[in-house]
Amino acid sequence: MGLFKKGSKLYSILNLKCPRCHEGDLFHTGNWSFQDIAGMPDRCPNCNLNYMPEPGFYYGAMFVSYVFWGFFCVIFGGTFIVGLEWTVNQAMILLIVISAICFVWLFRTSRAVWFNAMEHYDKKYE
Repeated sequence: MGLFKKGSKLYSILNLKCPRCHEGDLFHTGNWSFQDIAGMPDRCPNCNLNYMPEPGFYYGAMFVSYVFWGFFCVIFGGTFIVGLEWTVNQAMILLIVISAICFVWLFRTSRAVWFNAMEHYDKKYE
């Protein structure tokens, strides 16, 4: 099983697929679509996995998002302010633009990471 092949966590996370069967889509629209940002089907069309197992299930994804984006901001700030000698204002403006563009990607990827931490791939759905 390869790192990015079907059956791995990274496959499910990066392709936003069902963590159990790796076939059904986690979201109604594509990863960069700003329409229906949080829209998820109720169940996987392939294996019938419940995508909303309990109320508030995805609150943990906020912490995943916070950690990812926090590290990104520190690395970004260090690179542009210290490494490239930009002013803080220039780096902050660029960071805000990048944040606005990547919001949907970060939101959905964080949900996929959280869901994959709770649910595991089942080979019987191959």
